[in-house]
Amino acid sequence: MRIGGDLPRWVLILTILHRVSLYSASDVCRLSVLDRYNLYTFSLASPTSKFPHGVLSEDGFYKVAVNKTVLWFQLCDGMIFNHDPPTCADCWDCGGPSRCGMDCSALVANNVKGYHVCTTVGRASSVNINLIDKNIPNKGVTVKMSSNGPDVNCSLSVSVICESNGVQGPYSLEQSGTCDYATEMKHPSGCAEIVSVHGRGLGWFSTFFIILFCFLGVYLLVGTVYRFFFLGVRGVDIIPNLGFWTSLPQKTQSSCASLVRKFRGPSQGHRDSYSAVNF
Repeated sequence: MRIGGDLPRWVLILTILHRVSLYSASDVCRLSVLDRYNLYTFSLASPTSKFPHGVLSEDGFYKVAVNKTVLWFQLCDGMIFNHDPPTCADCWDCGGPSRCGMDCSALVANNVKGYHVCTTVGRASSVNINLIDKNIPNKGVTVKMSSNGPDVNCSLSVSVICESNGVQGPYSLEQSGTCDYATEMKHPSGCAEIVSVHGRGLGWFSTFFIILFCFLGVYLLVGTVYRFFFLGVRGVDIIPNLGFWTSLPQKTQSSCASLVRKFRGPSQGHRDSYSAVNF
């Protein structure tokens, strides 16, 4: 009697722990990419005004049926079936016959000799998210989930294309290899939040002067070492071309003054220094 009385409580605790572990997996549906001067941030599971669950299906799952293959999946979380659950054989690694599809994030059913045989192709704990096109960051992201089984390793790649007007798809289903599937859909959650990053770094002019000063420092260091060790010069004269460096401020001042006189013309003092000569 005691065991039977405690059984529902233990089932409830295990169910809560299972859902908590799945919800923590939604953190992987975040991606931030810095491209030039813009920071692109994708947060697929974040709620919006029109989509309170983000990219997650409000039905608890997405479904794609192509030919004799049926795919169920959920993004950033595990699947929940309140209606139309999968009815297929060999569903032990995703909930079993009574809860088929409830313990994974992607399940595919193939028709084998007239029977639907299920295979787990993705779990919320094994999710990677990347850009669809690195040259166009705002195009959207690809969410790839995987499942490692005893006989075969499977995966599902879902391309979430940026579409601000609403949700479209998923419609297509492609298979590559033995157990790798791909589909795509359009969703506003596939659009990135773009933030302009300030502090764009050094321009070409500043970079040029940094390189110039680096060469100057190397020149002075090598010249000083050469004059000290090979020529035996000591004191201030160890600096190479000391006369040039000491006269550089005066030469710079004279050059600036000459340029100013060139653009401003002769001053009034220069004009008054000449007087008319009467013959």
